[in-house]
This record gives sequence, C-alpha cells and structure tokens, in this order.
Amino acid sequence: KVRIEFCGGAELLAGGVRAHEVDAPAGNMQSLVAWVRDNIVRERKELFAQGDGVRPGILVLINDTDWELLGQLEYDIAEGDTIVFISTLHGG
Repeated sequence: KVRIEFCGGAELLAGGVRAHEVDAPAGNMQSLVAWVRDNIVRERKELFAQGDGVRPGILVLINDTDWELLGQLEYDIAEGDTIVFISTLHGG
C-alpha cells in the first residue's frame, strides 16, 4: 500500500478527502500521477495533472523529501511510501 495525501487546497480536487491508503500500480511516479488523476482526483483534473506530470504550483513530497531530489517522475514507488501533493496556488 501507498499513502497519498493532498494539502494546501489540493484536497478539494479529491472530493475534500485529505488522505488515501491505496494499492497503487507498480511502477514509477509517472504511472502513479496518471493513476491518481484517473482514480482519486474527482474535480478539475486539469488543475492536478499536466502532460505526464503534475501541474506547476503543486509541490510533491515523497516520504517528506522534495521529489526533485529523488528523480521526479522517474522515482520508483515502493511499498509504504507516502506521497504528498501540496497546492502552492491560492486565490487572492
């Protein structure tokens, strides 16, 4: 299982549910982002994903580490990982 969390307003895209424990598909973050878009994000999917990755303005943490340090879309998902999507975009 993998824990997927949404914070900073991103949880609104997932029907207001902040944390999800899921049996994610094996593979890397690219496949996980597509799976999350298709299976968890309920509203305005275009605000979550762009192309093969997440939209600019969404910070991604893998086990409390910025995914940019771990290879971003190339990071291989492991059992027990916690993936957090944090929206850094806010209305004003």
